[in-house]
Amino acid sequence: MTSERRLRRIRLWLAVFIVGLVLSGVTAFLLTWELGLLVRWFGQGDSALAEWLRTVHTGLVETDRHYPFLAYGTDWLAFAHLVIAVAFIGPWRDPVKNIWVIEFGLIACAMVLPLALIAGPLRGIPFGWRLIDCAFGVFGAIPLWVIRQEIRQLY
Repeated sequence: MTSERRLRRIRLWLAVFIVGLVLSGVTAFLLTWELGLLVRWFGQGDSALAEWLRTVHTGLVETDRHYPFLAYGTDWLAFAHLVIAVAFIGPWRDPVKNIWVIEFGLIACAMVLPLALIAGPLRGIPFGWRLIDCAFGVFGAIPLWVIRQEIRQLY
């Protein structure tokens, strides 16, 4: 594979990862509204998922009503996703020089698993939901691993 083709492949995977970070960040600004949609779509009935969605939505609505300043924490979470996305512009411009950003991302993805599996039970998060959280780390690592392998082929 030519280095030009490899660079295009790296940039395609970077675009997927950056878009994922940006979408993840932007959606953190709209949690109450988004949970309202999920409750309307999936929150009817007696399933564990429906009950969990209703519980989370009620918690967000009540928190927003009585303690709106707490949402500022998720605003910073959203901001952090956007800032981290900006860091991946470095590998876009010069993948070899900035491979460390890719490795940082891989480490961050790996750190999602212990956070979800340790903090989740402490916060009362159902096991299935913790596995979904872990999936973000696993699926986030896939494009980064491909990118890292492609960059290593450039030198």
